[in-house]
Amino acid sequence: MAEEQRTAKPERLARKPYERELLRLQQELVKLQEWVRVEGARLVVVFEGRDAAGKGGAIKRVTEYLNPRIARVAALPTPTERQKTQWYFQRYVEQLPAAGEIVLFDRSWYNRAGVERVMGFCTDEQYWQFLHQCPTFERMLIESGILLRKYWFSVSDTEQERRFRDRLEDPMKRWKLSPMDVESITRWEDYSRAKDEMFVYTDTPDSPWHVVESDDKRRARINMIAHLLSTVPYREITAPQIDLPPRPAPRGYQRPPRDLQKYVPDHAARLDRRDRA
Repeated sequence: MAEEQRTAKPERLARKPYERELLRLQQELVKLQEWVRVEGARLVVVFEGRDAAGKGGAIKRVTEYLNPRIARVAALPTPTERQKTQWYFQRYVEQLPAAGEIVLFDRSWYNRAGVERVMGFCTDEQYWQFLHQCPTFERMLIESGILLRKYWFSVSDTEQERRFRDRLEDPMKRWKLSPMDVESITRWEDYSRAKDEMFVYTDTPDSPWHVVESDDKRRARINMIAHLLSTVPYREITAPQIDLPPRPAPRGYQRPPRDLQKYVPDHAARLDRRDRA
C-alpha cells in the first residue's frame, strides 16, 4: 500500500471552483458545530500523514469559521520526562472533548507507529504493545459515544520534496522545515513500511482509516471536509432570533481627554501617503 503506487495524477483543481465549494462546505461545518454544541456530541478528528502532506492546511480550513471554544486543535509537543513514564495514551486522553466539543488532532497517538517507530524513539516492545492496545483504545472511545474519524494524508515523494524546497526558500515558511522533516526524505521507504504495518493493525471496521490523496492541496481539503460532513448525522439547528435593542439616549457621559491614553501609532497612514506619492 506504498504511497508512490498511485493512480494517474488528477488535474489541479482551479481556484474559483475550489474557493466556492470550500465556502459552502465551511458553512456546513458551522452547522455541524452547532449540532455538536446543542446535542452535546463529542467529535474527534485525527489528522495523520507524512511531513508536508497538507494536514495543517486542511485543519486551518476546517477551523477557519468555527468557535475556538467549541472546536480546538490538539498539537502536542514532545512528551516530558514525566509523561514518558505514563501509560502511552494518557496525555492524549486529557485532550479528548467534553460534551458539545470538537477536537482536531494535528498528529495523535499514532506518533508511536510512525516517527517513533522509524526514528527509534520507542522500543520494539512499546511499538507492538501500541499496535495491540490501539484498536481496543479506539473501541473504548467509540463505545463511550465519541465520534472518531481518522484521515491519512497521502503525498508522493516528488511532491513532498517540492514542498520541502518551497519551505526552505520561503522565509515565511522556513520554520515549518525541521531536521526531522529532512530526515524523512532519506527514510521514505521506512515510513512507507511503518504506515502499511500500522494500517494492518488499526484500519478496523469500528475505526477505519480514510486516505486523502493530497498532491493537490485544494482537492485534498475539499475531499476531506466533504467526507467528514457525510459521516456525521448532523442537522441544521434553528438559531434563536436576536433583535438589537435601540441605543439609549445620552446621559451625560464625558470621555476623558485623548492625551491621557496611549494610542497605537497610525502606521496605516504612512501606507496611504506612500501610495499617493
